[in-house]
Amino acid sequence: MCGIVGYCGPKPATEVLLEGLKRLEYRGYDSAGVCVGDGETFQTYKRRGKVRDLREIIPEEVGGFYGIGHTRWATHGGVNDQNAHPHSDDQNNLVVVHNGIIENYQALKNKLISDGHTFKSETDTEVIAQLIAVMYKGNLEQAVREAVYLLKGTYGLAVVHRDEPGKIVGARNGSPLVIGVGEGEMFLASDVMAMMAHTKSAIYMEDGELVSMTKDSYKMFDINDQHIEKQVEHIHWELEQLEKNGYTTFMEKEIHEQGQSIQRALQGRIDFDGATGHLGGLNLTAKELLNIERVEIVAAGTSYYAGMVGAFLLERMARIPAHAELASEVRYKNPIVQPSTLYFVVSQSGETADTLYAMRELQRKGATVLGVCNVVGSTIPRESDGGVYIHSGPEIAVASTKAFTSQISVFYLFTLLMARMRHYSFEEGYTFISELNRIPALVEQTMQRAEHIREVARRYAHHENFLFLGRGLLYPVALEGALKLKEISYIHAEGYSAAEIKHGPIALINEHTPSVFLVPDGGLREKVINSMKEVQAREGKVIAVAVDGDDEIAEIADEVLWVPKTHELLSPFLMVLPLQLFAFEVALELKRDVDQPRNLAKSVTVE
Repeated sequence: MCGIVGYCGPKPATEVLLEGLKRLEYRGYDSAGVCVGDGETFQTYKRRGKVRDLREIIPEEVGGFYGIGHTRWATHGGVNDQNAHPHSDDQNNLVVVHNGIIENYQALKNKLISDGHTFKSETDTEVIAQLIAVMYKGNLEQAVREAVYLLKGTYGLAVVHRDEPGKIVGARNGSPLVIGVGEGEMFLASDVMAMMAHTKSAIYMEDGELVSMTKDSYKMFDINDQHIEKQVEHIHWELEQLEKNGYTTFMEKEIHEQGQSIQRALQGRIDFDGATGHLGGLNLTAKELLNIERVEIVAAGTSYYAGMVGAFLLERMARIPAHAELASEVRYKNPIVQPSTLYFVVSQSGETADTLYAMRELQRKGATVLGVCNVVGSTIPRESDGGVYIHSGPEIAVASTKAFTSQISVFYLFTLLMARMRHYSFEEGYTFISELNRIPALVEQTMQRAEHIREVARRYAHHENFLFLGRGLLYPVALEGALKLKEISYIHAEGYSAAEIKHGPIALINEHTPSVFLVPDGGLREKVINSMKEVQAREGKVIAVAVDGDDEIAEIADEVLWVPKTHELLSPFLMVLPLQLFAFEVALELKRDVDQPRNLAKSVTVE
C-alpha cells in the first residue's frame, strides 16, 4: 500500500519522482504528491487522483535536484488534496512522506496542539512532520531518530529539511524501504520497481534502521545512533518485465504469462531421478522433514486460497495433517505451537502486514516458519527460517493471478517431496511429476480458448450476483474465482463448497443469479452434478468449468468453459484460468479499471 520515492542526484528530480510514482501505481492509491528542492526553496505539489492528475498541476519550469514523492492509500482522513502527502510542519521548514499507521498519533497531536502548533490535515503523518520539527536543532538525522523513538505503530519515512538541502533521511519500522545506489545519485523507495530504470543496486532496510543520503553517499544507523554496514544486493528483475509488452492491461498480460511463470516456479525443482521435488531453500534436513507431524499454512487473500490448496494436497497425498489459516487471525488467538509442526507463510509481496506479524508471533513461540514469496529481498524471506521464491516475475496488476498458480506450484513440489519420503513409491512419484511437468503446456492450451470465455463473459456481465461452487481441491479455487470477480468487476460474488449449497446459499438461487460450477474429473463429479441440477430446478443458470470430453456436462450446463484433461489432483492449475479470464472480461465489459480496482492495494502493509 502507498508508495514512497526519494531522489538525490544530477537529474531533474521532478521527472525521476513522477516516473517512480508511476511504477508504484500497482500498489493502489487515491492521491499523489511530490516535494522538490533546489537548494534554496521547497516546492510541494499534491493532488487527489492519479499520478497523471498530479503531473497536470506541476509547472514545466519546476527545477530541483532532490526530493520526495508519495502515492497515498487513505487511512486517517478522507481522500482529498489536503490529506495527500507530502506533509510539512506548521513553519514549512520540514517535509515528510509516510507509509504505515501511527497508533499513538492522537496523543502526540494533542500535546503538539497544546504547545501551540496548528494542523492542516486529518492525517497521522502530519503529526510526524511536526514532531520531527520540534526535535530539530540543526541535525536532521538526530531529529528523526529522536522523533521515531516516540512513535508507536508502523512507518516508512522519507524526510527533508530546507536547512539541509540535498539530504534525505529515511526510517523504517514495519513498512518497507529500500535504498538504491547509483553513479552519483541515490534513491529511497518503498519498492525496487520505483528505481529500476536507474539502478539495479539495492540495500534492503530492516525495522529500526535509518539512513541519511546525499547524491554522493549514504550512511546507515539505528535508533541508538549505532553505525550499520549492509551488503549491496543486485536486483534480478528486468525493466522489460514492468511493461505491458503489447497487452492493453497488466492483468491480461499476467494471466497469459502463467505458462512461463509456472515453468519458472518448477524449473530446477523437479527431480526425475528421485521422482520427487527439490526445494533447496527449506533449510531442513531429510530427518527434520520426516519428523514433521503437522503443517500449518498462514496467508491472506489469494495467497490464503493457494494455502488451502496446499493443505488439501498434503493431507491427500502425503497423509500429513495440514490446515490453512487466515494470517489476520493467527496473531491474536495466542496460537499453540508444537515442535513437530512446520509453518508456511505465503505472500506475493513478502510485505503483507498481517502475514508478517503472524510469522513473528509464531517465531516468538519457537515455531519453524518458512516463507513462500515472490519479491526477492522482501521482509518475509529475510526474517523467515527458510523458504521458497516462486519466481513469478513482477506482478503489477492489483488482483493476483500468476502468483496464485506459482504459489500452488511450490506446494505441489513440497507435497511430492513429503509423499515420497513417507509412502509414495518411485513409480507413483514419477507418474505424478511427469504430469506436473506437462502443466505449463496445458496452461498454454487453455489460454487459446480465451475468445470463447470472452463471449460467455459478455453474455453474463449484466448480472449483479454470482455463486462459485467447487468440491474438495476445487473448493478453494471457487473461492478464488469469486474473489477475482469481486475485486475487478465490483459484482457481488460468493464462493462455497458445492456440498454446502443446500445449507443456506440455495435461498439465493433464481434466474438472475448464475452459478459457476467447477466439475472435477474424478470421485466428486457426480456429487457436483447433483448440485448443478438442484440449481437448475430453481431456474438458476449454470456455467460449468469442465474437462474436455465430458459430454454429460455439455448437456446439463447452460455454458461450459473447457479445460484440457490432466491428473485430477492437478486440476486447480487449469480450472482457475477460465475464472481469471471470465472475471477479466466481465470487468472490461463493465469498463472497470482492471489493473487498479477501487479501494484495493497490491501490497497491504497495514493491519
